[in-house]
Amino acid sequence: MNLPAFVLPDLFDANDGVIVAAEPLFGGYGGISAFCGPIRTIKCFEDNSLIAQRVREPGEGAVLVVDGGGSMRCALLGDNLAAAAVENGWSGVVIYGCLRDVDEIADMALGIQALAPHPQKSVKRDTGERDVAVRFAGLTFAPDAWLYADANGIGVSPVELTLPS
Repeated sequence: MNLPAFVLPDLFDANDGVIVAAEPLFGGYGGISAFCGPIRTIKCFEDNSLIAQRVREPGEGAVLVVDGGGSMRCALLGDNLAAAAVENGWSGVVIYGCLRDVDEIADMALGIQALAPHPQKSVKRDTGERDVAVRFAGLTFAPDAWLYADANGIGVSPVELTLPS
């Protein structure tokens, strides 16, 4: 997948008032630092069942935004699910929660931002919601809005932006 090149501060400068920034809570873990795409959402708490289902579906360049409630007690994404996301064409994953297998994930062609690494896996109870607006880091992440992320942070726009050259 070829992701467009951009620098988030330049994107903000070119689209002042259209794109808004998330609070700086996240670290980058994937092999791609800059990623963007339409938002798809999962809301879950310490249960990654819906994430596992979703990353096995065609991503078509979208970004999966996971509201894990900010839990620091287990990981919601590991190397197997990240590999499935790569295989199925997701451009990135943003997790308001933790991930694991960071060394393996760092080599994958996927943008990932999360709160922190955690070695414990989540439970699997098939609980949660998908394709609902979620709110964390001072922003609402609505399905079909656009997410732009790089090492500078995360921004959300209600529409796809023209990337500065």
